[in-house]
Amino acid sequence: MKKVVGVINLVDEKNNLSELTNHRSFASVPFAGRYRLIDFSLSNMTNAGINTVAVFTREKYRSLFDHLGSGREWDLDRHRGGLFFQPPADHERKSEGDISSFYENLSYFKRSLSDYVLVTNGQLVWNVDFDQVIEEHEAQNADITVVYKPCDDPYTSGKNYNVLYTNDDERVDRLNLDVEALPGDNVYLNTFLMKSSLLISLVEDSVGSGKYDTINEAIAGSLDRYHVHAYHFGGYVTFIDSIESYYRYSMEMLDPNVTQELFYNKGPIYTKVKHESPAKYLESSNVSNSLVANGCKISGTVENSILFRGIRVGKGAVIRNSIIMQKCEIGEGAIIENVILDKDVSVSPGETVRSEDEPRVVAKSTVI
Repeated sequence: MKKVVGVINLVDEKNNLSELTNHRSFASVPFAGRYRLIDFSLSNMTNAGINTVAVFTREKYRSLFDHLGSGREWDLDRHRGGLFFQPPADHERKSEGDISSFYENLSYFKRSLSDYVLVTNGQLVWNVDFDQVIEEHEAQNADITVVYKPCDDPYTSGKNYNVLYTNDDERVDRLNLDVEALPGDNVYLNTFLMKSSLLISLVEDSVGSGKYDTINEAIAGSLDRYHVHAYHFGGYVTFIDSIESYYRYSMEMLDPNVTQELFYNKGPIYTKVKHESPAKYLESSNVSNSLVANGCKISGTVENSILFRGIRVGKGAVIRNSIIMQKCEIGEGAIIENVILDKDVSVSPGETVRSEDEPRVVAKSTVI
C-alpha cells in the first residue's frame, strides 16, 4: 500500500455542546461510557495502517493532550511516524479558517515523504474502512476523493451541512458549503484523500492568492480543475452538532444493532486504558437497558442510561434516560431523569434533577 499520513483537523470544530465544551474541545467530549469522540476517527486511521497522524488543534486542547498522550493505545508511540500535536502557531489568527493551519504545518507533509494525505475530523462517530477509500481513489484515478453519507436521517434533514452533488460516475460537480440539507442530499463528512503534492499546492495557492480561508473552500473551487470523486459511506455515522443530537446519538448506543455495527463488525475502536475494578452491583440495585462502565458501584435503580467510569449510585436513588460521566456521586434517594451530568458532579441525597423537554446539562464539578 502507498504511504499515507493522516490529519485529524479540529481547527474549525464548533464548540456548541453547551457546558460540555466549556473546558474541553469538541473532539474530547466523552461518549458511550468510556470513549472520547476523537477515538473513532483516530482508530479508523490506525486500523488502516496509517502510522503517522497529526492532530491540528486550535483551543481547549489540554484534555485532548491528556487523553491521547503518546498515542500508545493506538500504536502510535513509535520512533518513525507516530502521533503529532499541532497547536496554532499564531493565536492572533483565530478568525481565519483552517488554511492557515495547513500552511503553518506544510513541513509535516513535506518531511513525511508520503504519497497521500487523509484528512478527517474528530466529531464523527463511525467505523469506516479507510483502506477501501484509498483503493477506490486509485481505481477511479481521482485527484481528490471526498467521503459522503446520504441524508437519510430525519433528525439531520433541515440542518446546515456541506452538501455535494455528483454525476452518474460519482464525480463531484458541485460542493455547497454550510447549506440546508434536504432528504436525499449527499452530506460531505469533511473527510478527503489526495496526493500530498496536490494538498501542498492547494494550500500554497490559497495562501498566495488569498482566495480561500478553508481547505473545503479550496476543494469546492477546484472542481473544474481536478477529478474529485465521491466515496459513498453506507455505514452508521452520526452528525453531532448540538446537545440534543449528542443525547440522541448517545442513547442509540443502547441499541445492540448499533453497537454491533460500530464496535464489532469492522476494526476495533481504541481508547485510553484505565485500570479499574469491574462494576459492582449491590443487592439493592436494579439495572436495565444501560451501559455501565468499570469502577461503578450501584446500590439504586438505573434505567435506559449510560454510566461512565467510577460512578457511585446510592441506595434508593433512581437514574432514568440519563448520561452520567466519570466520578459522579448520586446520593441516596436522589432522582436523575433526562439529564447529562458532566464529570465529578455530586448530587446530594434526596435531590431531584429532572428535565421534561430537552436534556438538561449539569456542568463539571457542580454540587447539587
